[in-house]
Amino acid sequence: MRDFRDAKAMAQTLRDSLHTKAISISHGESLELVSKMFGLADWNTLSALLHAGRTDVKAPPARAKEAPRSAVTSYPAVPLRDLVPFPTATYPLFVGRPKTMQALDQAFGRQREVVLAVQKDSAVDEPGFEDIHPIGVVAQLIELEPLPDGTLKVLTQVNRRVLIHRFVGETGAFQADVSDLGEGPIPDAPELILRAVKRFERYAAAREIQIPGIWPQLEQTRDPGGVADIIATRLRLPIADKQGLLATIDPVARLKQVDALMDFGRPVSPALEATKRRALGSATERRQQYATCEHLLLALLDDADASAVMQACNADLDAMRTNLKTYVERGLNNATTQSGEKAKPTAAFQRVEQRAEIHAHELGRPVVTGANMLFGIFLETRSPAAQLLGEQGITRQRAAEIIASGATNG
Repeated sequence: MRDFRDAKAMAQTLRDSLHTKAISISHGESLELVSKMFGLADWNTLSALLHAGRTDVKAPPARAKEAPRSAVTSYPAVPLRDLVPFPTATYPLFVGRPKTMQALDQAFGRQREVVLAVQKDSAVDEPGFEDIHPIGVVAQLIELEPLPDGTLKVLTQVNRRVLIHRFVGETGAFQADVSDLGEGPIPDAPELILRAVKRFERYAAAREIQIPGIWPQLEQTRDPGGVADIIATRLRLPIADKQGLLATIDPVARLKQVDALMDFGRPVSPALEATKRRALGSATERRQQYATCEHLLLALLDDADASAVMQACNADLDAMRTNLKTYVERGLNNATTQSGEKAKPTAAFQRVEQRAEIHAHELGRPVVTGANMLFGIFLETRSPAAQLLGEQGITRQRAAEIIASGATNG
């Protein structure tokens, strides 16, 4: 077998043969059956082997954990409940399970390397081979710190991806047998790298995610897989999505997935378009060069979606209107413009727009509304607009609950 296309061809042949016998199965079921013919747990495992360049995939006498020992190395192992680790990143792990602590003790007494395996179900206390994802990582143990409650804090540096063939805990310590997953030659994808880096800069700014110190050089790197891993470490995604990225061996495909996961673009509702025009027009009428968060909040008072959230928080909209008008007319230090020149949104105004877009995306809403825009103001903690919301008892958490409940269209 050369690659996954051969496996898919076998699956189609199997499906066609069964169909002639009046037995119908789905394409996915046929892929799983082919994987089991080769003694592997599932299609993801077989696909990972083939993408890694393994041309020796033959049907072993039993399951994948009985793979030839020459291709497998055994390590102490740490099962992870709620973290997906990526190569090159450093992670602090908090360990309390006895078998995990024993595995760490063995690792520190040997080569100081462990396998980090992500659990399929975080509630399982004694995971076995069927309870962990087949793609994990090998990590170097950097330092260990005993904690007062008897648990351990261990700092790890992730080195590389591995395919897990066997995961057991019968000896009193978790142990995994793994083989390396090489990505092959580094492909050339400079445009994809640049787009992903720029998109993450926008994503990070809107979410107040700290960009690492190596970032200025990242867009010059040639390794799309490495860029994907660095970005994936910092994306706020469900565990399943992150595990999917870890299990994507092809570096270009992985970076394309990362890029797509950051594509949170949503159209703006007509009502919000009108609200933004009012905010910019309010500043223009006053011959102010910039429209601020205060101009925006003043306009949101007349936005049906945003005002519904504020009213649900028992805010006094009339008092807010009076305070905001006083501020934009007298208290705002804003450069004046020539007559007829239109005001521009401040950087804070634009950050609020970005957060609103992300918020709508995360809620699965088809358009961005004034409610999402209101939610985006809260992180501008130094702005009088955010302070006024707090004074009125409108908190970020309460607003999020109201919007998520569907009480508005936002």
